[in-house]
Amino acid sequence: MGKLKYISIPELAKFLGVSRISVYKKVKKGQIEAIKIGKNYAIPQKYVTEILGRELNDQQKTEIDRAVKKTVKEYGEVLRLLGKE
Repeated sequence: MGKLKYISIPELAKFLGVSRISVYKKVKKGQIEAIKIGKNYAIPQKYVTEILGRELNDQQKTEIDRAVKKTVKEYGEVLRLLGKE
């Protein structure tokens, strides 16, 4: 029987580049599957793979495109200047 591997909320947050609070909130809402061990949560490694391997649907792609266009429109000059540094 193989051993199940788990990752903690802080480890997942660091891996995803987000705050551990945002990961914790997603766990509490059921958006990320986890098991509770005492006061802590453990996320099975297989769910991490699912989180990272998930494909975006058309609505999500449109939303990302809209956000990028808005950011470039509002901060385009700043982004160009930062790119020169």
